[in-house]
Amino acid sequence: IYFDIIPIKEELYMKTFAIHLREINDVYKLVNTLVAYDGAVDLGSGRYVVDGRSILGIFSLDLRQPVNVHVHKEEDVELLKNMLGDFLAE
Repeated sequence: IYFDIIPIKEELYMKTFAIHLREINDVYKLVNTLVAYDGAVDLGSGRYVVDGRSILGIFSLDLRQPVNVHVHKEEDVELLKNMLGDFLAE
C-alpha cells in the first residue's frame, strides 16, 4: 500500500476547523462520516495533509494534537461541522 503525505500551504483551502480524535474508534467513525459527504476533505497536522477518507493516512498524523479539517467547498463548512459535531475541538 502506498500513499503520499505532502506538505502544503494553508491558504490553498477555503475553510479550516479543528477536531479531536481521542480514540481509535473515532478515526473509523470520522472516515465513515466523510465517506457519506460528497466533497473533498483533507485532514492536516503540522505541515502534513492527508485525504480525510484514508484510515492509514489519518493514523500517520499526530493524533495527540487537534487535527485540522480542510474543506474545499466553503458553502459546506456548516454542514460538515454538524456532521462532525462530536469531534469538534472547543
